[in-house]
Amino acid sequence: MSTYATAAERYFAAWNADGAEAIAKAVSDAFTEGATYTDPLADVAGHEGIAAVIAGAHARFPGFEFRLKGEVDGNHHIARFSWDLVSTADGSSPAGGSDVVALAEDGRISSVSGFLDRVPGA
Repeated sequence: MSTYATAAERYFAAWNADGAEAIAKAVSDAFTEGATYTDPLADVAGHEGIAAVIAGAHARFPGFEFRLKGEVDGNHHIARFSWDLVSTADGSSPAGGSDVVALAEDGRISSVSGFLDRVPGA
C-alpha cells in the first residue's frame, strides 16, 4: 500500500471511529499533533480540534460513515481523494466532497484542505 493510501485509510478510520476514546486514538494515529483541518464548515488545529469536528459530524449524522470514492492520488508530500457520507442503514448519501492532505515525514497528515461537493439542503 502506498504512503498516500495508508494516510487516507487512517483518515477514514478517524472519521469512522466510534466514541470519544476511539476517535482520540484514531486522530492521534492519523494526524500530527499540530495538524490543521479546514473546510467550509470548520477551521481547527490540533488533535482536540479535529476530534471535536469528527464528533460533531457523528452527532449530526448518526448511522453514517465516510467512504473513499475512487482512488487516492498523490505526489511528493500531498495526496487527494474524494469521499461520500453514506447511511449504513439504506446506502443513501446526503454529502460528499474532496480533500487535499499534506503529509509529514512520518506519513501522518499535517493539514487537510476540504471541499464539500454535495451537502444536505443545498
